[in-house]
Amino acid sequence: MTVDRGEAADRHVPVLRDRIVDLLAPAARQAGAVIVDGTLGMGGHAQALLEACPTARLIGIDRDREALDLAGARLAPYGSRFIGVHAVYDELGDVLADQGLDHADAVLFDLGVSSLQLDEGDRGFAYAQDAPLDMRMDQGSGLTAADVLNTYAVADLTRILREFGEERFAGRVAAAIGRERDREPFSSSGRLVEVLRSAIPAASQRTGGHPAKRTFQALRIEVNRELAAWASALPEAIDSLAVGGRIAVLSYHSLEDRITKRALAKGAVSTTPKGMPVELPEHAAYLRLLTRGAEEASADEQLANPRSASVRLRAAERIRATKGPTR
Repeated sequence: MTVDRGEAADRHVPVLRDRIVDLLAPAARQAGAVIVDGTLGMGGHAQALLEACPTARLIGIDRDREALDLAGARLAPYGSRFIGVHAVYDELGDVLADQGLDHADAVLFDLGVSSLQLDEGDRGFAYAQDAPLDMRMDQGSGLTAADVLNTYAVADLTRILREFGEERFAGRVAAAIGRERDREPFSSSGRLVEVLRSAIPAASQRTGGHPAKRTFQALRIEVNRELAAWASALPEAIDSLAVGGRIAVLSYHSLEDRITKRALAKGAVSTTPKGMPVELPEHAAYLRLLTRGAEEASADEQLANPRSASVRLRAAERIRATKGPTR
């Protein structure tokens, strides 16, 4: 039996919604403007942008078909101004081309796991409840978290936990997983949580938060290729921006924020060689940063919406073209 969990608008509070509108609307209020929401989720940011930019079209990309269905129902009143596309955000260029477009005027990415995925216990993203170890954002393809746990070499598990989860005890945890899967393959999150409780020292658990937090993050990133996809998607998104176009990125952990920071900073500085008497046009910065460092949610928003507590927002505006004619 299908469980009715309610409509998208009742289930999700978009992080920094008003600030996102403040940053992106100036680029998307002209007639015919194109907005791309690369991580549509349940459509909260998309709805706010469509309301603020009444002549714009919005293309919403998501790899999660359930999210597309929920957001599609929420945004149906906007008619042809909204187009939902099943894709991964590193396919943004192809999505625009399929729509007959060669640019975007505003681009938004709200990274990481969505409220929809966290709230649905049967997806396996949340360590607070026992569920099948899936963690795929697109449940129609790819390895599950159980596949990773049961088939990766212990050395590879160690690397994933260390790099993607920033887990101090990566080797110890990976070894424990290896021993347990030899007894019986992993299938549920509850058993994995128990292994992690046993593997991570009690002193660290008292000060470092839930013992499963970092491992679940690492598995989710590996299953969905999140960092590789993001490292590919961000330059493509910047390249797609029209002159005067804007991009905003909401990150929730240091790994994805580091990629964002470097890409935006790279575009915001001149590449004029030292000793060159004048700056040639092709060496000038092509981005202008719109945020001073990474912005955080206010204390009030963090209290009202705990999922905003770790957010880091960065945004930039394209100030010159770096390829062919761009309006």
